[in-house]
Amino acid sequence: MMIDTSSDRSGRAVYVGLDMGSSRSKVVVIDDAGQMLGHAVKKSGTDFSKTAKACLDSALEMAGAEFRDIVHAVATGYGRSNVAFVTEENKTEIGCLARGGHHYFPEAITIIDIGGQDNKIIKVDAAGHRLNFKMNRKCAAGTGAFLEEMSARLDVSLEEMNFLAREAREMIKLGSYCTVFSATEVLESIRNGKNVNDIVKGIFYSMIRRVLEMDSLTDRVVVTGGVVAHNGYLVEMVSEMIGRSVLLAEHPQMVGAVGAALYARDGKNSAGATTSKVPSTGD
Repeated sequence: MMIDTSSDRSGRAVYVGLDMGSSRSKVVVIDDAGQMLGHAVKKSGTDFSKTAKACLDSALEMAGAEFRDIVHAVATGYGRSNVAFVTEENKTEIGCLARGGHHYFPEAITIIDIGGQDNKIIKVDAAGHRLNFKMNRKCAAGTGAFLEEMSARLDVSLEEMNFLAREAREMIKLGSYCTVFSATEVLESIRNGKNVNDIVKGIFYSMIRRVLEMDSLTDRVVVTGGVVAHNGYLVEMVSEMIGRSVLLAEHPQMVGAVGAALYARDGKNSAGATTSKVPSTGD
């Protein structure tokens, strides 16, 4: 079944971006002006299509819109091929992060994205064109997965780690980049009676150092991703380590989804029309 939004639209036209990450799935709903009307994030789980639908329902409810109001939808991320109701060609994470980052900061920027399974450094020029990017895929060190592993080793919740790092008086630096070896170092520090706050700050430092060594940075740096969205002290540490302030989007975890939504809106504009046919979700 196909829904013709040109004749059955209940309200204003909206555009949807879905960022289907291996850890978290994010959905953003925007209007023609690019304003965010609704958003949602949930654990991706094992059924990406079901999670995407749940996120979409929540985001549409926040936006005060309905499924039939969607003109276009674009998906990106690890599970983007598992989303049935997209209306435009899927886009890469790199492209969507660049698009979303430049939307928030329309200037020449370097985007540092710290995700659940990988890190990315993306350079964008003043016109929004992507110049180059570097990506860390082979090792979990410096990612959200690394932080989760360290959280388990320390027997503290992820929510506590930001507070503990901020309250540290010193810092226990980790010498290894490997998650397994770092875990051994953390256990050794615990056995030697080191302060947990100082250990957590050292873990944060290790994550940032791992990311910063991936590539050089331009003058204006934007940090994105779910890790920095929930750990504000990481942002402060990045600023301290590079010696200048960094930029943070209002919804750093949603930047990729925003980029996908903007591609959806641009797809409508490039087609020269304001209507499209959006596949039914089966409801």
